Amino acid sequence: MNAGLVREFWDFLRVRKKWWLLPIIALLLLLGLLIFVTSNPAVSPFIYTLF
Repeated sequence: MNAGLVREFWDFLRVRKKWWLLPIIALLLLLGLLIFVTSNPAVSPFIYTLF
């Protein structure tokens, strides 16, 4: 049975003690979410006020 990508990544972090990868992955996910949200033209004026 396939455990899934998230479970496999978590096991990798736990076994190899590569905890420094966690903030990098979280930042990339947040950046991807920001790009996805701002691709909608109706949301763009609200995003521009944040920056």
